[in-house]
Amino acid sequence: MLENGFFQLFYENLMATTWLELLAVLFGILSVWFARQANLLVYPTGIISTTVYIYICFNIQLYADMGINIFYTSMSIYGWYVWTRRDDKKRLRPIRWNTKRQQAAGIAMIPILYVIIFALIYIFKSDDTEYMQSYIPYVDSFTTSIFLIGMWYMARKKIENWIYWIAGNIISVPLYFVKGLVFTSFQFTVFLILAVFGLIEWIRMYNEGRDRDQKFIKDVL
Repeated sequence: MLENGFFQLFYENLMATTWLELLAVLFGILSVWFARQANLLVYPTGIISTTVYIYICFNIQLYADMGINIFYTSMSIYGWYVWTRRDDKKRLRPIRWNTKRQQAAGIAMIPILYVIIFALIYIFKSDDTEYMQSYIPYVDSFTTSIFLIGMWYMARKKIENWIYWIAGNIISVPLYFVKGLVFTSFQFTVFLILAVFGLIEWIRMYNEGRDRDQKFIKDVL
């Protein structure tokens, strides 16, 4: 019975999905796929996805979500710039772990962003009593805070970005399912799987780069 209800809800959501939303979802998944490979195409595909979502959110008057996607688009442009910059030795920015200070700063930003985002949700949703009295705005604010930090770390090519994406996706999968957005919940499930593989892949690439550096130093000495 529960299984039939799930597939029925999934089918109804799929049928209600517009071609624009499908386009945004497709390019969103492509963006995460390219991010997993540390491929620069993560940014043009991500910009297409978030730009489409800006348009969608504006038309359905989800202005807070529209603002978040504007931020994602801006961070994609910034990340695109950072990833293509070379140092004085003509080397592209390498994949790196955060320093302890950078990690502490990211954790400290979560409650700050949470308060800001919840305040924005309250401004735009205060007339929706049922929504504001539920737990959803609190969870939405928390996951968005995590995703914003993850986006910043990705732009800086920090491995920890995947940890933030994984945490946010784990929360988002049941959140969107409960809200009746089964197709979006499925999308975040795909994001979660890709994020896990992304974390593994970036750690592998980081270790390979470190081994090459150590070998180079040993050969020089």
